[in-house]
Amino acid sequence: MISYEYPLNERIRTLLRLEDLYHRVQYFSDQNDGLQHHVALLSLFEILEVASRADLKSDLLQELERQKHILEGLRSNPAISEAALNEVLSDIDRTATALYDISGKFGQHLRENEWLMSIKQRTVIPGGVCEFDLPSYHFWLNQDPDLRRKDLAEWIKPMLPIYEGLSIVLRLLRDSGKSSCFTANHGLFQQMATGKVAQMLRIEVSPDLPCVPEISANKYALNIRFTTLGGGQRPRVCETDVEFHLTFCNL
Repeated sequence: MISYEYPLNERIRTLLRLEDLYHRVQYFSDQNDGLQHHVALLSLFEILEVASRADLKSDLLQELERQKHILEGLRSNPAISEAALNEVLSDIDRTATALYDISGKFGQHLRENEWLMSIKQRTVIPGGVCEFDLPSYHFWLNQDPDLRRKDLAEWIKPMLPIYEGLSIVLRLLRDSGKSSCFTANHGLFQQMATGKVAQMLRIEVSPDLPCVPEISANKYALNIRFTTLGGGQRPRVCETDVEFHLTFCNL
């Protein structure tokens, strides 16, 4: 199944974007080629931009404390594994401590690095990091891969507590919902809102179906339109019925 996650508020939208960027940095940092390390560095700059727009540290600390209080109340529940519960609570305590230890503005160590900021300024220009624009960066990209990986690891390390915090929050969010099977008749599905508004939707569709969900949701209703792909044509609504799994996630 292909999973599509749709955030229903700005807070979750920011966390999902950051999660994707952190995964990109981690993946491309582990590679050997200079161009792949270039992508890792660009993603690091994107994390800096996205995270600077929100007070992530205090927001994550508040949410982790709230989740810890909720989970502590489950200790007497016979349906809950004591070992699994202790593991999650331990992760929360460890991550909260690391977040408290962050001093100054998020990513300040990057902003104070004049060389990195000169590269960042050039990246907004199409083709702006050619070797004749930034010869020192060209030199770095041609260094030994282990040296570049070491540099990337040092640059990302102070930013990892934020990643660990958002990972816990998103994991608890994803585990909060129960999946149900539905059918979109002729590619269209609508459901009126009932009860508490969800924070995120997860839609799972078989990879054998050549269609993708387009989602619009508010506090009144959820609308999903499955559209076809390919051929360079404008997407159009599927003419066949589409079976899918839907999960409402809420912390």
